[in-house]
Amino acid sequence: MTDFTWSLSTWLLVVDWVVRLASLLWIPARTNPAAARSWLLLIAFVPLLGLPLYLLFGHPWLSRERIRRQALASQVIREQQAPLRHLRWTPGGDGADAEMVPLVEQLGDFMPTHGNAIELLDDYDASLRALIDDIDRARQRVHLLYYLMFDDAVGDAIAAALKRAAARGVQCRLLLDAVGAKRGLRRYAAELRLAGVQVHDLLPGGLRWRRSGRMDLRNHRKVAVIDNDAAYVGSQNLATAEFVPGFPNRELVARVRGPAVAHLEAVFASDWFIETGERLEVAPTAPVQHADVAAQLLPSGPAYPFANARDTVNALIHLAKRRLVLVTPYFVPDDATLSALRIAALSGVETQLILSASNNQRLTAWAQESYFEELLASGVKIALYRPRFLHAKHLSVDDGMALVGSINLDIRSFALNAEIGLLCYDRGVVARMREIEASYLADADSVSLAAWKDRPAWRRSREGFARLMDFLM
Repeated sequence: MTDFTWSLSTWLLVVDWVVRLASLLWIPARTNPAAARSWLLLIAFVPLLGLPLYLLFGHPWLSRERIRRQALASQVIREQQAPLRHLRWTPGGDGADAEMVPLVEQLGDFMPTHGNAIELLDDYDASLRALIDDIDRARQRVHLLYYLMFDDAVGDAIAAALKRAAARGVQCRLLLDAVGAKRGLRRYAAELRLAGVQVHDLLPGGLRWRRSGRMDLRNHRKVAVIDNDAAYVGSQNLATAEFVPGFPNRELVARVRGPAVAHLEAVFASDWFIETGERLEVAPTAPVQHADVAAQLLPSGPAYPFANARDTVNALIHLAKRRLVLVTPYFVPDDATLSALRIAALSGVETQLILSASNNQRLTAWAQESYFEELLASGVKIALYRPRFLHAKHLSVDDGMALVGSINLDIRSFALNAEIGLLCYDRGVVARMREIEASYLADADSVSLAAWKDRPAWRRSREGFARLMDFLM
């Protein structure tokens, strides 16, 4: 018995050190440095638990077929834009917009277009009513792509609108994330299919996840396209504001008309193709009379060769000259983004970060607090919005550029999720966004450096632990 115990202990010790050494050679070559350090630390403490967790969650891999289909979709998008040069918008001069346009086009495939009308909708219920009204006016097609659809009053209303549209002969398609919209799929998928609506789940889990990619990769986009007339993009899901008890949401959605509608349709068609293998036709959209907003679409996600969202956000931060405002519910930046914010503030740019005072992700809330002292010391202003859970995701640069969509300023949005952003090169859109930002600040508490330094030591420890865990990706 003693010999067996001794040999088992020796065997476990050997395995323990083999795991540690193999991880030291393997993980840094496949993971970014910050995440690699966190994973190696975890494996050093608990090798037999840390390694399986890394194999499941440590590397944002997708199946080769999904990457191939994304590359093909990108190629088709670029080819179909070639004959539409009359819709291209060209920046005047050599300002910041002239630097952003080629970068975003290289990263996300879409050229900037003129002749768009962009309406920023800040009222939660009103934006949903506008979407349902547009669905009820549809005559050709309704395409909805959402991360979350809940089985609540809003889910009921959207499902009813889709069934009414399908009964009129409108082609209706619904793409929902398999995890985020699990409750909506369970509640509505069967009845919608019976009504003639095509419903598909994105990145399905269970036994099918191996054909998709890493288990926690998600499609976080929120896009609606109605006919060739109107589209919606932003942070709002298909659920009531109170779908998370105790955290009623405040959102920002852009209602789009003009050539950018076809680009949002192309994003839907790309996701439909990646999921089903079926290619949808996308018709160009004419410019809107009496409106001339220049807009450019940025899809991002792990199927692209570069970190589209992160690179675009960092470029916008670096290009700010006077004022920069960033709004996000989840703020866990990588080193590049943190450095960009610090440099902007130290360079004299008025840099304002607006976060939510309440947060439905406790670990993320603690992690983001770990960055406050460094940012405040650099001159970044931090405000915590009180009345609701501020789930909106947008930023504005000086007086001429604004980005709105589903992109959070965290590692998950930058590296793991499929996201969507709409970049507007327009003073009117920025002015409207400034009004919305001002309404946030009117109901927010400013964080001071002196007060923040006085927080208890146990909070510092909690923040450091949460920051470390959030890099385990």
